Amino acid sequence: MKDLMPTGQVETYEAKVTPSVALPYGLENPPSVERDSGNNSVMIDGKPYSIPDTWTESSISQVVVKTKQRDPRKTPDEVFQYVDVSAVSNTSFKITDAVPTLGSDAPSRARKAIETDDVLFATVRPTLKRIALVPPELNGAIASTGYCVLRCDKAKVDPRFLYSFLITDHFNARVAGLERGASYPAVRDSDVTASWFPLPPLPEQKKIAHILSTVQRAIEAQERLIQTTSELKKALMHKLFTEGLRNEPQKQTEIGLVPKSWEVIELGDMLKLAQYGLSVKGNDEGNYPILRMTNQVNGQIVDRNLQYVEISDADHAKFKVERGDILFNRTNSLDLVGRTAIFDIGGDFVFASYLIRLQTDEKHLNPFFLNCYFNTDEIQARLKSIATRAVSQSNISASRLKGFPIPKPSLDEQEEMVTASLALDRKLAVHQAKLEQLQALFHILLHELMTAKTRVQNPDALES
Repeated sequence: MKDLMPTGQVETYEAKVTPSVALPYGLENPPSVERDSGNNSVMIDGKPYSIPDTWTESSISQVVVKTKQRDPRKTPDEVFQYVDVSAVSNTSFKITDAVPTLGSDAPSRARKAIETDDVLFATVRPTLKRIALVPPELNGAIASTGYCVLRCDKAKVDPRFLYSFLITDHFNARVAGLERGASYPAVRDSDVTASWFPLPPLPEQKKIAHILSTVQRAIEAQERLIQTTSELKKALMHKLFTEGLRNEPQKQTEIGLVPKSWEVIELGDMLKLAQYGLSVKGNDEGNYPILRMTNQVNGQIVDRNLQYVEISDADHAKFKVERGDILFNRTNSLDLVGRTAIFDIGGDFVFASYLIRLQTDEKHLNPFFLNCYFNTDEIQARLKSIATRAVSQSNISASRLKGFPIPKPSLDEQEEMVTASLALDRKLAVHQAKLEQLQALFHILLHELMTAKTRVQNPDALES
């Protein structure tokens, strides 16, 4: 498996693994459940995959101990950390938003006392996979009754191993089969604890958990690098669009402070074209791919999740996207209207009707400079302020967009600013690619290790 790992990212564990033929991870065995006619616990029957002779079969209930509830309203003047169902991320599988709460303000659902290494599984809308391991800093906090709190008997099971099992597609597919309620789907704690559970020897559990947590830490490191680089770009763009690159005096304008030598003009004065796209519904067939809002990613056009349209040669010639074209999202919800991306990839594309194609007069306005400007937080907020708003839809017409004021440095300075922005974009792209590679690796290893398709060799000989 080592060849799957980005160099320098996941080299800290020493366990050797021996892969066998990988199965499609997730749903080789569909959920199989038995229900009774009353309110007794629901048992999840059968094992979804075979396990080695050295592993034993158990249920989650056999490896956990009882937990207690606590009513924080009995100590109204004390502040506690409250973990609501929404406080757990279903992408990082971590508690991300515990809220300090006064006992007197505690909601009625704040009842489950939690400790370090407890495993939380949200029984409300369980297919959202809100699963987390309680960190030391939340020892003594209180969780919502919307969680099943699993406290491991550490003589039997490593908490990180149980946590990893709850993330697997196998477990979640089977729990999904036990959901009750259409508008508010949920399962009971007993549905979770009744689940079949594979139990390797404790040293092997620890090694499996160590490998998976190592990859998770590498994922978190990439996420921090992406966040840091993104914040650096925001700060740099703000500085460049208010101070420029020449260290010259500033002047106050209708768009705020800009360098003294810059002009402030209406966008329409610098455009050769502002064109609405094709009003044709896309599908999986057709002779040309059509770009939509979903193809706008971080200010760039990407050729993912494409749909196609059947159009004439004349329409193709009229709506064909060229390098340097800016596609502006003119109509959508307020948070999405104004989203802007530039076309800088190869391929023969047309564009959809809710986008406006902008072509600049490149003798005066670099389109990449304009795209950088449009993708700053301040300008996105200004664009939304000129949108007309309906109940669920906002709109910025081409005529209104043409009147939007923008700064105009010299072409040389525009190009230098674009170069600075693109350098950070390249760093972001590298970090994002590594993140996606690590996420894929984690999912593969999770399946392979938890189903024993890949084994940790000699776990007793390794540091636990």
